[in-house]
Amino acid sequence: MKMIKTTLKLALALVLTLNIYSCSNAQSSTEQPSPTPTPTAFAKGADVGWLPQMEATGYHFYDADGTEKDCLQLLKDRGMNTIRLRVWVNPSNDKTNGHCSKAETVAMAVRAKNMGMRIMIDFHYSDSWADPAKQNKPAAWANHTFAELLNDVYDHTLDVLTALKTAGVTPEWVQIGNEIPGGMLWPEGSTNNYSQLAQLLNKGYDATKAVNTAIKVIVHVDEGNNNAKFRWFFDNATTYQVKYDVIGLSYYPFWINSDYTATINNLSANLNDMVSRYNKEVMVVEVGGDFTLVQNTHDMLVAVINAVKNVPNNKGLGVIYWEPEGEKTWSGYQLNCWQSNGKPSPALDAFKEN
Repeated sequence: MKMIKTTLKLALALVLTLNIYSCSNAQSSTEQPSPTPTPTAFAKGADVGWLPQMEATGYHFYDADGTEKDCLQLLKDRGMNTIRLRVWVNPSNDKTNGHCSKAETVAMAVRAKNMGMRIMIDFHYSDSWADPAKQNKPAAWANHTFAELLNDVYDHTLDVLTALKTAGVTPEWVQIGNEIPGGMLWPEGSTNNYSQLAQLLNKGYDATKAVNTAIKVIVHVDEGNNNAKFRWFFDNATTYQVKYDVIGLSYYPFWINSDYTATINNLSANLNDMVSRYNKEVMVVEVGGDFTLVQNTHDMLVAVINAVKNVPNNKGLGVIYWEPEGEKTWSGYQLNCWQSNGKPSPALDAFKEN
């Protein structure tokens, strides 16, 4: 009997040892690093470059019931999953026309990521606003040769994205230039010399991919309803072998003095044409409506979201509202989407509903 008990104890010990070894191996296996899956959800978001300064100047944000809340949480509660952040080279401390430095952008990106938001970085390659009317070189690059500007674009892009990576943030998208139908870093990077613009864009692309090849590079043009403008720009991009992954569009009916109902079909047609003509993904990276026209802005957002979602083969990636939190009394910006009482406009519910 004792021999049987001893044998049973030895067998039981062996089984326990094998189980422990097996579990240990399984745990070790699951702890190995694995690639982060590529997000496939439709991106709904906001550019919030003004937010840190709004908070620094004492602006408070409130939910519909009057409860004070973090602005990012308010946006998330309204269905947004993405934050877009601009970055300037050596900005001033001006409340609305400055900030957005590398350090400030990294801090904001970390904050947004910690709230579960996806990140887009918008490189302006300027010390302040770059858009179709102005593409001013940073002061530090003003007297550089074209060869030096190529290095500047690469180094600045790499520097910012490396700082983000070190802080634990890898953006899902990176814009090389902001609204560049006429090019960037004028005059050298003007579309009057598209071959040079192409080289600058490719330097930004190469720097981005050097940090992480999974980051999607966006090239961004305004007037998303204007197919002729887009065909001209991206036909040239093809001719001069510009490297990019996504065509980014702005859509602001307000700035072309037209209601969205007159141009939404043109936007939809242009989105589809960009995909079929260039075999690229598309994204409305800026949209906005008059904050005083709540229902109209809501309906416009619904129409834009549906237009992008209806792009064939899931090549319509998302819609980003530009500075919805920039309430008029603070920013002076007419196309914000906030109320004077510090609460989000009901127009933003379009993101939650669609």
